[in-house]
Amino acid sequence: MEFLNLVLIAPIADMIEYPSFLVEVVFGGLMSGVMYSLVALGFVLIFKASGVFNFAQGVFALFAALTLVGLMNGTMPFTLEKSLPELPAWAAVIVTFIVMIGLAIAVERIVLRPLVNQDHIIMFMSTIGLAFVLEGLGDTIWGSEVKALDVGIPTGNFLIGEIQIQIFDLWAAGIAAFLVVVLALFFQYTRTGRALRAVADDHQAALSVGIPLKNIWIIVWSVAGLVALVAGIMWGSKSGVQFSLSLIALKALPVLILGGFTSVPGAIVGGLIIGVGEKVAEVYWGPLVDGAIENWFAYVVALVFLLFRPQGLFGDKIIERV
Repeated sequence: MEFLNLVLIAPIADMIEYPSFLVEVVFGGLMSGVMYSLVALGFVLIFKASGVFNFAQGVFALFAALTLVGLMNGTMPFTLEKSLPELPAWAAVIVTFIVMIGLAIAVERIVLRPLVNQDHIIMFMSTIGLAFVLEGLGDTIWGSEVKALDVGIPTGNFLIGEIQIQIFDLWAAGIAAFLVVVLALFFQYTRTGRALRAVADDHQAALSVGIPLKNIWIIVWSVAGLVALVAGIMWGSKSGVQFSLSLIALKALPVLILGGFTSVPGAIVGGLIIGVGEKVAEVYWGPLVDGAIENWFAYVVALVFLLFRPQGLFGDKIIERV
């Protein structure tokens, strides 16, 4: 009975007694979930177009954020000296996006094109190698110290009743929502978006009807680079640009398992579930196990989904006939 009181009754009683604090915790979880969703979105885009899980997506976000900070600070690449003109935030974002497009072209030419029609596990392993290469390249070009990033997103707090809300979190949520809507419309209603879905279904069939596979891959990796840039800006502005930023890819894995690897809405819903769940678990159940629930909560939820619904909430159920 005492165990039941500690694990179930006491936390629920705290939620009921302090509802405004519960709302604040849930809102903070939603904002963290939005950040997870941004990274997961990059995984979904590439998986939809190529059927390959891009392990390097987290490093893409890191590389974009490092490039952006370097351009804004006027840092000379490979020297760490601030001897170049400092670009305003808007110009640095544009130049960084051009860099990410160049990176997408390089990935298609060097990594993807030689591996067309190879097993997916081979392409997956190539993205792991790509992740290490990009991380080392970013370290060599821009240095490994933690860098502050300020692109002009408003900060501070305001109160709604007794609930404290961070202005930065609202901006992050709004930007993420806008990006998701644009991408959803792009996939659904544009010719290029339909071509991307065709390539995802069958590479050979797409080629047979005249869809240029190499051009499609460049486009989708460029879009994934844009998503990585936005994710890097949000995470970098919130906690600084540091190499642990690349590890957010690991937190995106449970998000994808929950939402489904091919679903853009699933990436968003999965991110929100993970964000809220880990915050609530950490605040109300963390003291029972000396904290740190936030570090492993997402993976336990993902394991449960793998056992009972491996295709995720929005994924298509796979039926094999023998």
